[in-house]
Amino acid sequence: MPAITWGDPFCGEGANCFRLGTDPDGNAYITVAGDEETYLTDSRDALRALILGIKAGEADHLL
Repeated sequence: MPAITWGDPFCGEGANCFRLGTDPDGNAYITVAGDEETYLTDSRDALRALILGIKAGEADHLL
């Protein structure tokens, strides 16, 4: 397993908590808190694009 540095969980009301992480090689990770052995990985640039898209409202239809 890569050396992932996980951030604090992002939690909703009564929902699972998500965690974002990075490693020294420039990769980014998303997982469900408590299940850090199973994760989605991509580049930090892809994570940046995801976060900016969410902040811009591109995922509002999922709410």
